[in-house]
Parts: sequence; C-alpha cells; structure tokens
Amino acid sequence: MLPEIKLQGDVDVAALSPLLRGMILALSYADTQEGIGLTATGAMNRKFVHWAAVHFHWPDYTADDLYSVNKVLNESDMPPLWVVRDMLRHLKLLRRKKDTLLPTKRGRDFLLRPKAYFDLVATDYLYSYIHDGQRQEEVRDRVRWWRLFLNLINIKARQGCSLKDLVSLLYPSISYHSETEMTVEAWTLKSQFRYNVIRPLCWLGLLHEDRNGLPLWQDGTYHKTPLWAACLQLESDMQSEIGVH
Repeated sequence: MLPEIKLQGDVDVAALSPLLRGMILALSYADTQEGIGLTATGAMNRKFVHWAAVHFHWPDYTADDLYSVNKVLNESDMPPLWVVRDMLRHLKLLRRKKDTLLPTKRGRDFLLRPKAYFDLVATDYLYSYIHDGQRQEEVRDRVRWWRLFLNLINIKARQGCSLKDLVSLLYPSISYHSETEMTVEAWTLKSQFRYNVIRPLCWLGLLHEDRNGLPLWQDGTYHKTPLWAACLQLESDMQSEIGVH
C-alpha cells in the first residue's frame, strides 16, 4: 500500500508548499482579475506569467532566476506553472471560458479552505501526476517503490542528505566518488531520482534543498520540512536504518 498522506497539526501549509501556494495564488488572481487570460494557442498569457514569477516565490524559479535567462516570460518558460495549471484543471478548480480561465464553484471553496484540500492535492501529485517528459507506465511502475523511497528519505534526511547519498544507497552497484567518475547509467539513475522523486517532494513542500553558497552545478543538502512530519506517518519514524534490498 502507498503511504497515506494525511495532514495533521497546525502548520502553515501555504508557506511551506510551493505547489499549494501557487494554486492558491493562481486561483485568487483568476477570481479577482476577471480570469487568467490565454493566448491564441491556449497558454497562460505573459501578463499572468510575469505576475506569477514575481509572486509565487518558487525556489529556483523566482523572477530574478527566470529573467536571467529570458527577456520575456511565456508559460513554457516557467515549468512550475505547468504543474499548477494541471492540478487546478485535474481537481476541477479552474474552467476555461473562451480565452480565459475562471475559478469554478469548487475553486472558490478551495480558496476559502485550501488546507482541507492538501491531502487530495498531495496524494494525486506525488503518486499519480505525470510530469512533462514522463510516460504513464513509468508513473505506474514507480508506485510500488514509493514506500521504500519515503522511508529511506525519512531516515537519511533527519540530519540532511545529498542526492548522491540516496542514489548510492538505492543503487550501490553504480556508486561513484565524484561527478567526473559518473557512468552514463549512474547519471541517468541520479537524474531520474532527482526529477521523479526529489523534485516532487520539494515542490510539494515536504523537502527543502539547502543550496546556500553553492554553485549552480553542485547539488545541495535535503532536509525534511515541518510539513513532512505533519502529513506522513511511516514505519521508519522509530528506526535509525533501513534495508533497501
């Protein structure tokens, strides 16, 4: 069985979860600005994308980050917006009317009590959402590994852990000492684990990557946020080690 995500305790979910915060802000914008305008191709218009870049405060995708590589911002230039829009559409919180996205009745209820929707958002996003570039079969195959992944991270991230730490434990046969020694297989597994497991946990707000003082190419250290303990009860909560084979 998949670990149940059930929020308990008094935590500021919007402050901790970039995804929930982005959904709240996008819906609030649509509710107060007569909708989110769409381009002729159906993408969110530049006016909203700029507003989102400024207000979402999404780690690694702030306005400064995005404008450092783009003169203007389209929806395709801000990957977090793809996820925010997909989740709002999937949960029927936004509807399209001609060239505008408008909040639904359920969407307005979400704005009144977003915390009540966190379990649903988190479960769907973590276990079944298909990220850009993924195949449905990959997501389905990964379901049986989520319990192991979460229990491993639950233990290793107590004091902070790197992506290399986790990948080396999961795949000891491809362990490496430095980036220059990585094989193609090791690089592929590390990349897949980063984008398919670690990034969703960070975007959901369960993990935080400490990158203070690090260059862009170097991996940071991952720590659990208060949201992790508030919504996950795992077998490894009282363990100091976990077997992965």
